[in-house]
Amino acid sequence: MRKLSVLTIAAALVLQAHADEGMWTLCNLPQPVYQAMQAEGFQLPYDALYKSNDAIKNSVVNFSGFCSGVVVSPDGLVFTNHHCGFEAIRSHSTVEHDYMLNGFVAKNYEEELPNKDMFVSFMVSQQDITDRLTQLGIDQRDKEAKSALIDSLQNALTQEAKAQDSTLHVDIDAFYEGNRWYATTYQDFTDLRLVFALPKSMGKFGGETDNWMWPRQTCDFSVFRIYADKNNRPAAYSKDNRPYHPQHWAPVSLKGYRDGDFSMTIGYPGSTNRYLSHYGIKLRRDAENAPRAQVRGIKQEVMQRHMRASEAVRIKYDSKFAQSANYWKNSLGMNKCIDSIGLVQQKRDYEARLRQWQDSTGFLKGKLDFDKLGAYYEKRFDRVRTRYYWMETFRRTNELATRAMRLAMGGMEVKGPKKPASKQYHEFADNSNEWDAALDKEVLAVLLKNYRQQVGNRYLPKFYTTIDQRFGGDYQRFVDDLYARSIIMKKGAKLFYNTKAYKEDPGVRFGQDVMDIYYDLTEGMGAINDSIEAQERYLCAAKLRMEEDMPHYSDANFTMRLSYGQVKGFSLGGKELGYYTTPESIVEKMDRAKSNVDYEAEPIMRQLLSSKDFGRFTDKDTKKMHLCFLTNNDITGGNSGSPMFDGKGRLIGLAFDGNWDSLSSDILFDSLLARCIGVDIRYMLFMMDKWGHADRLLKEMGL
Repeated sequence: MRKLSVLTIAAALVLQAHADEGMWTLCNLPQPVYQAMQAEGFQLPYDALYKSNDAIKNSVVNFSGFCSGVVVSPDGLVFTNHHCGFEAIRSHSTVEHDYMLNGFVAKNYEEELPNKDMFVSFMVSQQDITDRLTQLGIDQRDKEAKSALIDSLQNALTQEAKAQDSTLHVDIDAFYEGNRWYATTYQDFTDLRLVFALPKSMGKFGGETDNWMWPRQTCDFSVFRIYADKNNRPAAYSKDNRPYHPQHWAPVSLKGYRDGDFSMTIGYPGSTNRYLSHYGIKLRRDAENAPRAQVRGIKQEVMQRHMRASEAVRIKYDSKFAQSANYWKNSLGMNKCIDSIGLVQQKRDYEARLRQWQDSTGFLKGKLDFDKLGAYYEKRFDRVRTRYYWMETFRRTNELATRAMRLAMGGMEVKGPKKPASKQYHEFADNSNEWDAALDKEVLAVLLKNYRQQVGNRYLPKFYTTIDQRFGGDYQRFVDDLYARSIIMKKGAKLFYNTKAYKEDPGVRFGQDVMDIYYDLTEGMGAINDSIEAQERYLCAAKLRMEEDMPHYSDANFTMRLSYGQVKGFSLGGKELGYYTTPESIVEKMDRAKSNVDYEAEPIMRQLLSSKDFGRFTDKDTKKMHLCFLTNNDITGGNSGSPMFDGKGRLIGLAFDGNWDSLSSDILFDSLLARCIGVDIRYMLFMMDKWGHADRLLKEMGL
């Protein structure tokens, strides 16, 4: 009994030391974690998070598989980030009606814009099914057989769920590096319509200059609405659908917060690797992040130049550029943080202690082998590095490479009669509204040259010989010739399969050459990857066992997670950085727009934010309207759009970014420096009111 008390106290002390770290599942939130939340100011009962009918989790959504969002009204309004709605806003924009540039406000239901291939997903329930899979022998199966077992059980569980409700489905995900397995039941709504969006000048204020930086003034939000059929059930888009009436929605608060107040974020963090070995961290730094940053920096320079020269080109590439730039800067920042805090050495030292513990206990003896793990990583390093240069050069970087690779991989629909085969053909849909030829060609040319400079001759596609011999090493001439002669770039052209013209087409051969290198890079890697995966799983299991008296959370895997902490600034270089920003700070940046285009905004925005009185949106303590604020909540990619709640479960903002000093947090959370940047709900409502005149939406939220 005394031993249990000592362990409990020790666990509580450790938990207190790391109180703000953790992406916790809600279905089995450890009691010590809940108690720590209460100590920091959470005032709702345990069941208010997950179990009750009006549980907070019922208002939080997976937003289209890449972001998070929150339902804020009885008629299905959803708040998410502006950058999460970016592509939807762009897809509705034209030069004549540029919603990206000018914003969008639907004055009624009829004006709300439907969006193809978008959805929100509600988590209905979640359960640990590890024991069931263990009984089915998952640990004795190889990777392929394990995947087949997971698919089979997932289908069976989905059928069970559909027997109760035809709109449900079940996903099975690995937790704790595959040491545990959870089944999650979801309900998807696919009729999602755009309701409100600010001009990009505000929704993306600060651009790449301010991305991952503090202080911030970005009003990063957009508004959508969920629609359902007449029975309030999920349904495909129909003009007869009606606004969805949710089981629960988040109450919007104008009460604000103070320094040190409790803050909780619930959303869908995408991926973290905090159990990763130091070998894996070195691989990520040098073989993944470094190539990604290097190639994207070159590509983005070309994109930016063309986008600034043409509004039509800018509309086509706004979303593509934002997606590319985000993880370009993330990779740079993460590598800087890894080195500045000595993360590789920290992990190496921890693994030395773990090895000593293993030697003394015999846990996983004959399975976990640190020396083998290092050898496996060393064996695959060069090929992983080259593969990242290959991916950043050829995958989704330009239209010709995309089409050519689709053909080479057999991913194209075959049209025409079944017989004879010579009458069968492939045909690309006209997507000329999504790309620009001049930009596309220059990007491909500069990336082809860079690829050779970075990887050498071992993994060069065959067409580099053509570049040298026929075009004298002129990459632009080679690319121009490809676009001019290849049938795959001809609008409306039919590519008759297996004909001489098809086989000799330079674009078709380009794709085959590119894919040959991919197959060369991946040949024989499956066994090495499986061995590394097994060793990393054992490493995680050893950590969990060595620290079994402490609560542990699993790495993020885009399932719903809760993080908690406080509204809190941080100190850097001896300078205290405030925990919120004010209108004066954004006006000051707007005044610098002539020297930095990322700070440009419409005159009306400067006028609105120069007001001396922000009315009910003013913070009662500071007498200012807060724009953005900081918490030490634990977030990562995928948390964009996650609701930020106060201790009473009221919505106070949306998470939209982290700070530069937090970019190693995907691997190691630094409670001193890592911060979540949120846009204040009062700033959002102020813009809806004063710029958008969206009275109907404010009333709908009870304001």
